Amino acid sequence: MHKKLLLTSFLLLLLVKISGQSKEKVIDDYFNALVKNQQFSGNVLVVDNNTIVYERSFGFSDHVTKAPNTSGITFPIASISKIFTATAILQLKEKGLLKITDPVTKYLSGFPYPEIKIRHLLSHTSGLPPYNAFFDKEQKENPDKVFTNKDFLPGVIANRQPIAYQPGEKGNYDNINYLILALIVEKVSGMPYEKYIKRNILKPARMKETVLFPLPEQFNRVEIKNFAFPHIYLHLYDDEPVKSNSIPYVKGYWHSYAFRGFADYISTIRDLWKFDKALYNNTLLKQETLEEAFVPVKLNNGKNNPDEFGLGWEIEKDSTMGKLVYHSGAAMGLSSNILRNVTKHQTVILFDNAHFNAHENATKVMMLLNGKKVETPKKSIAKIYGNILLNKDKTEARETLERLRKDTLNYYLSENEMNTLGYDFMGSSNPYHLPEKHFYKQAVETFKTNVDLFPHSWNVYDSYAEALLENGQKEEAINMYRKSIELNPDNENGKKVLEGLLGKQKK
Repeated sequence: MHKKLLLTSFLLLLLVKISGQSKEKVIDDYFNALVKNQQFSGNVLVVDNNTIVYERSFGFSDHVTKAPNTSGITFPIASISKIFTATAILQLKEKGLLKITDPVTKYLSGFPYPEIKIRHLLSHTSGLPPYNAFFDKEQKENPDKVFTNKDFLPGVIANRQPIAYQPGEKGNYDNINYLILALIVEKVSGMPYEKYIKRNILKPARMKETVLFPLPEQFNRVEIKNFAFPHIYLHLYDDEPVKSNSIPYVKGYWHSYAFRGFADYISTIRDLWKFDKALYNNTLLKQETLEEAFVPVKLNNGKNNPDEFGLGWEIEKDSTMGKLVYHSGAAMGLSSNILRNVTKHQTVILFDNAHFNAHENATKVMMLLNGKKVETPKKSIAKIYGNILLNKDKTEARETLERLRKDTLNYYLSENEMNTLGYDFMGSSNPYHLPEKHFYKQAVETFKTNVDLFPHSWNVYDSYAEALLENGQKEEAINMYRKSIELNPDNENGKKVLEGLLGKQKK
């Protein structure tokens, strides 16, 4: 009998070990596929019931020097910083120093929106416009001025803007809410925001690698030790990203706005895990406070906020794996995510310093951790096609596209991506205000290919017409606008352009 029990115990332990290895392998296979496809560069940590299941680093912290990402490297966590601010507010609530139903005016004298309560700020249901709505005019008049938290309240009072909707009527995620919460933390605690966070969150959680590093410094310093620089792929056809701090527009934007409270911290995956553990063991907040924070707020009509925001945390609608709460972060050239299964004590922490899909990848990793299947990451045909079209010729580009589209297991073809590629060649999509590059021949060829691939889409004909017009092919453009309107009689912009072209023809 004793031998049977020992054998049973051994088999169970072996099964657990094999299961753990299997989870590690499927997660590793997933990330290796992402990296092979140039779809991930960063760090990932996967924890199941306080045990590390998977931890690995990929890609470069600096694509110029080819310095690698490592497990101990610091990453900008961007808006994950908001959960520090939310935790601070909830701590002050637990101490009886404020109520989340209190109006902001109770703590910030002169704040011109008496109807907005702390709860509205925590859940992004305040209705406030972005902070630049209050300061852009002055910033344009004084381009060298740097706006800080001290400027915020006087600026809002002096330049009052209408709210987009009544507080609590709907949700709209915006940094301004957490800037105001940071001011409330300072007012109620009597200490600077950074000092409060360090003393009441970072120190109790033993987070020694997490520090406040203002965005203007993150995006304006050329060299930073042990730091994963944000990077941006400027065009879909690009093979290599550029460092965000090499782009004047990016540097200029964050030079002007040095507000704090919503995106200021850098951390490591291990240090952010310490924060996660401090929440699980109630070092930072009581369990009943966390449970309140992890419930979507009710709007004025009694329904849940469609964005599923609680008090500082987002809540996943799908609860088949357990209750999932998370917060994402994103800035120009990076994304981050902490995803927590509070039912099973599982956590995924993910940093990426060259892509914007951290939450999507964290969710898929959580699925793999729970034995669910996810699709193997596929490579973009549009990206490959664009690179060949720019650097070689259209014949090779088209032949490659036709060959790869047959391999649906490893490649995907997207109408929208092909359209984006066409506009990249035209130089029309330039969100970073760089000197424009125009490759009209490649743009025309890309849109022509997209028409061949998706002949029933009115939008591809409209885009093709636009490129033909830019390339001086007026007659062909007229034909494409006609085809687009035939497929979509509601294409009002196409009608307007076509009318103008036909009018010029008559003259």
